[in-house]
Amino acid sequence: MKNRMKNAASLAVMVFSFTGIVHSVNAAELTIINPPEIFDPAPLGYSHVVVAHGSRYVFIAGQVGDPTADFEMQLEQSYTNLAIAIEAAGARPDQVAKLTTYIVNYDPSMLPLLTSYVKKMFGVSLPAQTLVPVPALALDGLLFEIDATAITD
Repeated sequence: MKNRMKNAASLAVMVFSFTGIVHSVNAAELTIINPPEIFDPAPLGYSHVVVAHGSRYVFIAGQVGDPTADFEMQLEQSYTNLAIAIEAAGARPDQVAKLTTYIVNYDPSMLPLLTSYVKKMFGVSLPAQTLVPVPALALDGLLFEIDATAITD
């Protein structure tokens, strides 16, 4: 347990100092990927993609759009960022096992639009998904966020 905590502390320090596209924290455990097409999240304390080696689980942090844009534009940018992150991890949409979506002021009338984006990206390989209505997200103006877990081995 002590080594895990030490590794976690090392991970946190390395994430904050990360400036490249791919950074191997520990070759046997995790690889952190922050695609250059998506903003650098390190100053905010997270990574866009964490690949766990071994069983090769890929954890993709919540992707968002421009907080000044409307809901549909944020939805579109979030899915574009998610596709970039999946590809950067060497994964495919059909390897995404789980999605979690967070929506500010959710209303069931939004579901057809949400479903159209999911089907466009994942086709018939629809991952498990949880939709969580929330009162707010991390930054003022954000209306939609999506994270994912993929399994590639």
